[in-house]
Amino acid sequence: MDEVEISATQEPVLFRVIEIGSILYELPSPSPLVTLVEAESPYRSFSLAIALPEAQAMALAQEKTPGARPGTHELFTSFIQAIQADVIAVRIIRHENGVFCAEIDLMTPTGHVVLDCRPSDGIIMALRQPVTAPILCAEEILAELH
Repeated sequence: MDEVEISATQEPVLFRVIEIGSILYELPSPSPLVTLVEAESPYRSFSLAIALPEAQAMALAQEKTPGARPGTHELFTSFIQAIQADVIAVRIIRHENGVFCAEIDLMTPTGHVVLDCRPSDGIIMALRQPVTAPILCAEEILAELH
């Protein structure tokens, strides 16, 4: 079963593995939408609006295609590898007032580090790793949106 329980605080949080279902940009919409889908039943999904540069970066990362010149996400991936760190997972942890919040979980030579990030940046970083890091979503968010 693709679920993970994290207990960094007092109360454990159940996370479900999610995958990219699609990245779409339809005019006249102001923003592209990335649709995320649970990897296992019941296959709940939700969409979030992202900026056009991130949509392009995500599509390239999904295809494992490098940009003509290293973009910010490729540079950050190189930096992570240079300091011998690993992306353990990206977690979408909250949904407040229509805004999704995420964190990127890193293991470095000096220990465990968790950084706040936008979901789009975290997803791109997960996809850019030599072995794609899991993308997780809090069960609470999936339940709230369905």
